[in-house]
Amino acid sequence: MSRFFGEVRQIGYVVKNIEEAMEFWSKTLGIGPWFYAEKIADKDFYYKGELSPIERSVALANSGYIQMELVQQLNDAPSMYLDFLNAGRTGAQHFAYWTRNYTEDLARLTKQGLTVGMNGAVGDDGRYCYFETEFHPGTVIELSEVNGPKGTLFKTIRDASIDWDGSDPIRPFPDLSTLPYTAPEDFPI
Repeated sequence: MSRFFGEVRQIGYVVKNIEEAMEFWSKTLGIGPWFYAEKIADKDFYYKGELSPIERSVALANSGYIQMELVQQLNDAPSMYLDFLNAGRTGAQHFAYWTRNYTEDLARLTKQGLTVGMNGAVGDDGRYCYFETEFHPGTVIELSEVNGPKGTLFKTIRDASIDWDGSDPIRPFPDLSTLPYTAPEDFPI
């Protein structure tokens, strides 16, 4: 996959209780600090081509260069997260690859035969999509755009993890509209 996507940059876990998960990951596994959004504001969220009013909590932290994401869906809107839970699964639901060329990469990957199962955006220039699982049930692949404020947030999370001493393990997720755009040279992907 690295030939088509680059390096894995994030592993996303679907959990039933995000507060308990953050506590376990920070205290037991030593991963943190977590940047937590009790309710994320997805823009134009689509599941299988249909608008879906998803509500979810998200927490992000780094372990080295790999970002960990915890996702708890708060409602029953159709999504691949809910599909994962309804199949009796919890745990690693997706591997994410980051891009600064979202439109071009998405076109190339769909031309190669991948099908988008759900997609949306978080902040400006923060589009993402998850590809269908027909060839690999369970864990899926996410393509995530890291231009703009989302890239700045991801850099902040990575920087906070370096030499983290365990203090202040859960921090508020900043308002993306207040963050500056990250220049590509400031945060290589």
